[in-house]
Amino acid sequence: MITVAMPIFNAGQYLRAAVLSIVRQTYQDWELLLIDDGSTDQALESIRDICDSRIHIQQDGRNKGLATRLNEAIDMARGRYFARMDQDDVSYPERFAKQVAMLERDPQLDLLGVRAAKISMDDRSVGNLPFMQTHEQICARPWLGFYLPHPTWMGRIEWFRRHRYASPAPYLCEDQELLLRSHADSRFATLPEVLFAYRVRDHIQPGKQLRIRWSVLKMQLRHFWSVGDVWSALLSLSVFLARVARDGIASCLFTRSMVSGRSPIGKGEEMQWAEVHAGLADDANRREAE
Repeated sequence: MITVAMPIFNAGQYLRAAVLSIVRQTYQDWELLLIDDGSTDQALESIRDICDSRIHIQQDGRNKGLATRLNEAIDMARGRYFARMDQDDVSYPERFAKQVAMLERDPQLDLLGVRAAKISMDDRSVGNLPFMQTHEQICARPWLGFYLPHPTWMGRIEWFRRHRYASPAPYLCEDQELLLRSHADSRFATLPEVLFAYRVRDHIQPGKQLRIRWSVLKMQLRHFWSVGDVWSALLSLSVFLARVARDGIASCLFTRSMVSGRSPIGKGEEMQWAEVHAGLADDANRREAE
């Protein structure tokens, strides 16, 4: 069994598609833990008609943060494997089947992601996320971060229980903190096939972007100093300064949205997303008609 953890906070219009993308998986032995983190909207009402005993909704009216909610899901998990899913993204139908097959084939593998397409807030295909396939590629330059998109993760529950998420977690980089802390004694990989659609915001406020970068830097410096890796600490600082400078120049020169520029994407991958999107729409329409 797979335990799928999806903490939600004011998920809005995208929650229904995210949940339906789990229901439509070809691999059917799963449980979905929807853990509400003190939402003030009515997003959960949009999925009340999805009657599936494998979906479990947890609500306590409190806002504890993503890392705390994920640790709660780890404690509640009944599955052999633990998978992540975000409230506004879409898993392609074969995602779970192919991740489980890979984890079964390679018992040394702890954590497995999948290649991810990018979609806009209005469901347009806008490219692909950066992709690294092997553990050596993913972990080659820790000071640059780890290219293993958090909502695509699936791993053995023992690994998550051994490492867990830091709580309180650094601001919006709990996944990077966990990977940095665990990569030396773990094995990561990414499936090369696009099996996930990652939603990107039209705009990121400069102040929020700076806060995220500062949070990542502090987390990295703490780790590298704790293990005596002064060189990596200095590289982290240089990367931070370069990225902040780049962000500043970009904000002065460009007013276009974050998703208007397209990273490379094949025609087949674009058609693949169109097919997945159409399938979700057909499923939603059928359920509304019943």
